[in-house]
Amino acid sequence: MHIHILGICGTFMGSLAVIAQQLGHRVSGSDKNVYPPMSTQLEGLGIELMEGYLPEHLRPRPDLVIIGNSVSRGNPAVEAVLNGGMVYTSGPQWLSQEVLQHKWVLGVAGTHGKTTTSAMLAWVLQYAGAEPGFLIGGVTNNFTQSASLGGSNFFVVEADEYDTAFFDKRSKFIHYAPQTAILNNLEFDHADIFENLAAIERQFHHLVRTIPGNGLVISPYKDSALETVLSRGLWSPRQQFGVNVPDEVCRLLASGGGTFWSADLQENSGEAFEVVQYGQGATGEVVNRCALQWSMTGVHNVKNALAAIAAARHVGIDTATSVAALREFEGVKRRMEHLGTVGGVSVYDDFAHHPTAIDTTLKGMAAKMAALDSGGRLIAIIEPRSNTMKLGIHQSALAAATKAADLVIWRKPEKSGIDFQMLVDQSESPAYTFDSVNDIVSFIQESSTYNDQIVIMSNGEFEYIHQKLLAALNDTRGLLN
Repeated sequence: MHIHILGICGTFMGSLAVIAQQLGHRVSGSDKNVYPPMSTQLEGLGIELMEGYLPEHLRPRPDLVIIGNSVSRGNPAVEAVLNGGMVYTSGPQWLSQEVLQHKWVLGVAGTHGKTTTSAMLAWVLQYAGAEPGFLIGGVTNNFTQSASLGGSNFFVVEADEYDTAFFDKRSKFIHYAPQTAILNNLEFDHADIFENLAAIERQFHHLVRTIPGNGLVISPYKDSALETVLSRGLWSPRQQFGVNVPDEVCRLLASGGGTFWSADLQENSGEAFEVVQYGQGATGEVVNRCALQWSMTGVHNVKNALAAIAAARHVGIDTATSVAALREFEGVKRRMEHLGTVGGVSVYDDFAHHPTAIDTTLKGMAAKMAALDSGGRLIAIIEPRSNTMKLGIHQSALAAATKAADLVIWRKPEKSGIDFQMLVDQSESPAYTFDSVNDIVSFIQESSTYNDQIVIMSNGEFEYIHQKLLAALNDTRGLLN
């Protein structure tokens, strides 16, 4: 079968293309923006990519068109599909029908950390020999591809709350029916499709309704929005996790046959901590303690790890094995990915899409720098590009989210509802705004100093600022390390 995918370079749709090819289909696809890392992965697999949405991309006529949620009515390719009476479906619907039927689905949902937690969980299962299938909204460093059919009944899927397609406005995760469900956190996001937080909570409640009674819900301790969701009804067992939760609270929450997962941090950077599993006997005694030192940073990643460990335990993988696997976890591309160091100046790429993500990432990096005590500044270069941020919805939270940085540079997207002068005025650290990527590169090239750590934050390609900056630094500071 020939499958053509509209929006193929999106993180979800690109992973879907990998799965379709593994099933033996001929796969091609179109997208407005074709850029790494997804384009690199797909081209390496021999999947034909086409720039733009031209009707001629659909000739010869494919057997099936999978339509991503980034395209809608008025798109030339969509109109050609409809006018031509072609068979079409959405990505989540296709995945549900063609792959997830009769699988033990482990779904990872939440505003933040879905990609990283999904990658952690898939890696833990792989390390333990479970040969899971997986579909992750990003390119991971422990796997050669972002998706795989796997060799077992287990399938890990990143369960996104964004809408399914222009013809199906339900959240994607409604299609997945997970038996093990991680609800990592919940905040207001996607203001382009959700009116308020209550609207997102409603979709999460719909997800909870699909989890079987013999399944498991894994959620954080004291997340008010998720508590609202679960108060509407919970038909499955629940386990909770938290960081530095008092021992007596952990025991209480694990008493009577429950389980609570805690992380005792040994340092604020999150690079070393102890995983503690409570749940033995009527009083919730400690079952396991395992020390974990790894390459990841930030309290948010510690929480991601706890969620992944809990989910893996649900499918029979013991805590010690999960911890051993996470010691070898290498992260996900575009999630605090170290791109290079030139003349003592290090450059990182991070897929920031929300003030909370900016805040937690910068705090984790600042704590790591403080522990090393090597001097240098933490410089944040931010393109507030997500639909929600461009609408100005998070205006009041953005300046505070950069508090951990020593220098903040904002790139103004076109047609933004953000008051950038207000961001500069409210910043506790020196802050600047630029319209041009080249101007940002020139500024950093002239002002960076030894041991500066530069974190570039955007959920887009940011006009390839990463490569431009490394090249400029190489011109003035020496050879790329």
